[in-house]
Amino acid sequence: MGKSKVLIVGGTGYLGKRLVKASLEEGHETNVVHRPEANVDIERVQMLLSFKEKGAMLVSASFNDHQSLVNAVKLVDVVICAISGVHVRSHHILLQLKLVDAIKQAGNVKVRRCS
Repeated sequence: MGKSKVLIVGGTGYLGKRLVKASLEEGHETNVVHRPEANVDIERVQMLLSFKEKGAMLVSASFNDHQSLVNAVKLVDVVICAISGVHVRSHHILLQLKLVDAIKQAGNVKVRRCS
């Protein structure tokens, strides 16, 4: 099976950082979304920089900027959303609908359902 172009949303979280690591180890072109409007969190910045050092590309995108999400999705053929609702307010889970809309608009990611 060929290598994929992967976009990981939530890449600095508990699950996301593991997904980024696994994607890079498998040799996939790995793109990690970072939010330009996020407060400066030195640990997250250091994590993002370590991903970049290992070969990941950092992609600036925001749930508050639909076109930035569309542009990020257009770079890849696989989108992984690792956003959790456990440690954030529950409305953040609903933000994933904006990601789904961006995926639909970009039109280049095929939906695969697990059975």
